[in-house]
Amino acid sequence: MATLGRKEKGQPSRGSRIAIAIFIGVLLGCVCALLYPRGFFSSDRPASNLRIAKSNLKIGSSSCESAERIKMLKSDIIALSEKNSELKKQARELNQKLQLAEQGKDNAQKQVLVLGKQQKAGPFGTVKSLRTNPTVVPDPSVNPRLGKLLEEIAVGKELIVALANSNVKSMLEVWFTSIKKVGIPNYLVIALDDHIVDFCKSNEVPVYKRDPDEGIDTVARTGGNHAVSGLKFRILREFLQLGYSVLLSDIDIVYLQNPFDHLYRDSDVESMTDGHNNMTAYGFNDVFDEPAMGWARYAHTMRIWVYNSGFFYLRPTIPAIELLDRVANRLSRQPNSWDQAVFNEELFFPSHPGYEGLHAAKRTMDFYMFMNSKVLFKTVRKDANLKKLKPVIVHVNYHPDKLPRMKAVVEFYVNGKQDALDAFPDGSDW
Repeated sequence: MATLGRKEKGQPSRGSRIAIAIFIGVLLGCVCALLYPRGFFSSDRPASNLRIAKSNLKIGSSSCESAERIKMLKSDIIALSEKNSELKKQARELNQKLQLAEQGKDNAQKQVLVLGKQQKAGPFGTVKSLRTNPTVVPDPSVNPRLGKLLEEIAVGKELIVALANSNVKSMLEVWFTSIKKVGIPNYLVIALDDHIVDFCKSNEVPVYKRDPDEGIDTVARTGGNHAVSGLKFRILREFLQLGYSVLLSDIDIVYLQNPFDHLYRDSDVESMTDGHNNMTAYGFNDVFDEPAMGWARYAHTMRIWVYNSGFFYLRPTIPAIELLDRVANRLSRQPNSWDQAVFNEELFFPSHPGYEGLHAAKRTMDFYMFMNSKVLFKTVRKDANLKKLKPVIVHVNYHPDKLPRMKAVVEFYVNGKQDALDAFPDGSDW
C-alpha cells in the first residue's frame, strides 16, 4: 500500500504536465492567429464572391439599358448643339440690329454735319429744310465701257435712257424720230438683243448693249412690256454710280420739246403722274364715310395717283440709288409684281414698325407738260384752249393700241392735222 502512494524518482508531477499543456496550447494559438488571422472558416469570401456575382448580373442585365441611355444622351447633345447654334445666330442678329440702331442714332444730325454746320432756326415763317441731296462721287470702275460712252453722249452729265427689244421695234422708230425732230442730242437706247443694236446703228441712233448676263438676257430677249420694264431698275444703277442723271423713258412716248428745259432738278426723283387733274396728280384729302361709327363716321385720308414708272428723272444721289435697289430686290423676290406698283410703294410708304421707309425727295411733273394719254384723249382734245397747248411729251400709257395713237400724236402736234386724234375713243375697246 505504501508503494502505490509513492512518487517515482525522475517523473514530473501532475501540475507540471498541466502547465506544459497550457503553454503548448497558447503557443499553438499564437501560431494559428498569425497564420490565419480571419480564422479557418471565414464567411467573408463567399460574401465577396456573392457580391461579385450580383455585380456581374447587374452589368449583364443593364447592358441594353446603357445602349438606350447612350442614344438618348447623344440625341440630347445634338439637340443642345442645335439650340446653341440657334442662340448664337440670334445673338449675331441682335448684335447686327444693335449696330444698325447705333448707326441710325441721331441720323438727321449726322446728315446736317455732313452737309454743313448746324444752324439756329430763323424767325417764324422763314425756316426751310434741305430740299436737295448731294450727288454721289462718280465711280468709273463700275463700268469703264459705259462710262466712256456716256462721256461722248451726255450733256451736262444727264441723258435720256430707254430699253428696247425687237418686240417694240416699230414704236422705237417713232420714239427716236420724234427725239431727232426736236433736236435732243443726249439720248441712248439700251439694246436688249442684237437685232435692236443693228437697227439703231443703221438709223444713227446711240446704242449700248450690256455685257452678257444670263438672268437678265433671258427676260430681255423674250419678256413682255412688264418684264422688260422691271429690268430698268437694275440697269440704271450703273448710270447713277458713274455720276450721271438719267431721264428714264419708255418707248411709247412722243417727244415734242426738250424735257431738260422743263426739269427742276431739286429732288431725288422727278416723275410724271398717272393723274388726270390737279387733285389726282398732286394729291387731295379724300373723306371716307363709315356711318356705323356715328359721330366719328368721317375719316380723312390723303390720296395721290401713282407716279408713272415709264418716265422719271433720277439724280445720282444715295436715296435714288437706294430706290432702284429696293425695287429691283422686290421684283426679284416677287416676279409677278407690277414694277410701277412696287416703285410707288417704295417711294411713298412711310416708316412704321418693322419697316424703314425711303427718305427720298420727290417732285410731280406738270401733268399738262408731261402728259399721259388719258389727259390727252379724255380732256385736252375736247377743249379748244387746251388743244393750243404744246406738251413736252405725250406718253401713251393708258391705251393698248399704242403705235397708231403715237402716230396720231405726231400728226396732231407736229404736222398740224387738227382731226388726227378724233377717231380714237377715250379709253380702249376692252
